[in-house]
Amino acid sequence: MKALNLLRLAERTTIVTLFLVMVFLFFSNVLVRELASSYTAHFAWIEEAVRLLNLFLVFCGLGLALERGRHVSIDTIRNKLPEAKRKWLIRAVDACGVLISFYVALLGYRLMIFVLGTGQKSPTLDLPMGWIYLAPVIGFSLLGLRYALNLFGVIDRFANAPSAEESESL
Repeated sequence: MKALNLLRLAERTTIVTLFLVMVFLFFSNVLVRELASSYTAHFAWIEEAVRLLNLFLVFCGLGLALERGRHVSIDTIRNKLPEAKRKWLIRAVDACGVLISFYVALLGYRLMIFVLGTGQKSPTLDLPMGWIYLAPVIGFSLLGLRYALNLFGVIDRFANAPSAEESESL
């Protein structure tokens, strides 16, 4: 459990840091546009950087969202099943989630290697474009890990899930 708590802390820290960097970059960009418009051309890279950071922000949050029961789910059938059948349905969903998540992570890794091999670079940041595909590799690996942890009973992804009333008020 200590390793899982460390992973949670690393995920939250990464997500908050990415978000704060995005806010700072956008704020700086607005300030430069409004106060020193002659320097705007020097900050053209900010828009692309924020888009890339947003991509990593979304994918890095996949595992935490699943663990906290914040993924979109249709639970009408699941909630009407008897407890024994519900457990088997959840296990089947978790097993499929593990397989699909790790398969998508593998595809993302292969795509990342392929694009890195092409030498393609982003227009304003001059970053190798293959690194963009690291985001789904990280995100779906974390998602697959959470599905596996739920499958083996280490976590309960439905324990912290909001009720229907709470979800509607958000």
